[in-house]
Amino acid sequence: MAVSVIQPASAAATSPQVSLNPTSGPAGSAVTVTGTGFKASTTGTVIVGSTTFAFQTTSTGAFSTGITIPAASTGNLTITAKTSSIKASATFVVQAAPAPAPAPAPGPAPAISSAALRFGAATPGGPLAGSELDEVATVSGEIPSIVMSYKDFLQSPPITELDAVRSRGATPLVTWEPWAWGGGVDQPAYSLARITAGDFDGYISQWGQSLAAWGKPVMLRFAHEMNGNWYPWAEGVNGNQAGDYVAAWRHVHDVVAATGATNVQWVWSPNVPYWGSTDLAGLYPGPGYADIVALDGYNWGTSQTWSSWVSPVDLLGPGISQLRTLAPGKPVLIAETASSELGGSKATWNTDLVSYLAAQPDVMGFVWFHMQKETDWRINSSDSSASAFKSALLARRS
Repeated sequence: MAVSVIQPASAAATSPQVSLNPTSGPAGSAVTVTGTGFKASTTGTVIVGSTTFAFQTTSTGAFSTGITIPAASTGNLTITAKTSSIKASATFVVQAAPAPAPAPAPGPAPAISSAALRFGAATPGGPLAGSELDEVATVSGEIPSIVMSYKDFLQSPPITELDAVRSRGATPLVTWEPWAWGGGVDQPAYSLARITAGDFDGYISQWGQSLAAWGKPVMLRFAHEMNGNWYPWAEGVNGNQAGDYVAAWRHVHDVVAATGATNVQWVWSPNVPYWGSTDLAGLYPGPGYADIVALDGYNWGTSQTWSSWVSPVDLLGPGISQLRTLAPGKPVLIAETASSELGGSKATWNTDLVSYLAAQPDVMGFVWFHMQKETDWRINSSDSSASAFKSALLARRS
């Protein structure tokens, strides 16, 4: 599941447009800038005051890149994207920092747990949005020991973000997506065959060299949910054929490994299998190419017309069994999970999830998708959900 809801890029013949997500917030906010109608297949610059951020457009003239609002910014801030003579702007409203809340009653400060089942989180602003991660720690009573973020193939190695995660005592989990955000499923420039052919080797090597130089443990989740049909790296879409995924995975792995990035743990992360999904056996790259095997699975409840309430065991159990068969002895990570409030008791679901996973000795942890997106996935979507989640984490520590 991608972090941001970004609409497919339109044809480059339209006038240039820029959108921001979010459109307001305090100085220091992480913002995703999305543009369409710019010069195709070229580099450009996002200008924020005296600060600039580079980006590269797709063949349709679209781009998406992350920026940070400068710390000293106030009022209405103009953000301009430019390629050659083509430019467009949008306004970010810098909000004053809220007055500090009254100090809470003294109590134990949240800390990272040493429990065998690790707790991780992904939040809208990513690793640089410290206030979001602080909220997760307060709500759950525990500092996440894994912090997940998302990057596409137009973004540079996120060393600043890795440092931010490390400073919290956590391990970064980077979901590395071989496409251009905003381009949709049909992106021939990012076909699996082109990746395997070496068309992106320079870029991939840059990531490997940067991660190797950083030197500390980092989990790299490349091309996740490949057994579905909603990303351009899935087989059966975007011109990809059977066998192309494993070939591309192994190629990317080998290019990164050749840079000496021995600190990288490779996370192979399908979606929970469903009727019609691609069989996992043909997508697994082999024991020498994956360090951790993972699953993404959500309880959508009745939030969608096609969905219904499903328990954690029914949601994750069949997929975990398949992973154990495919990759015996490999640690298992639930790389994305959360529950809707609609259709059942989210509080009970939270309790059952942690209890079930803690009872699986090969499951190393889970990452909660703490966002309000298709439905309210957040831990604190209700007081009862937050209370149950906090109690469940505490129980697995005792």
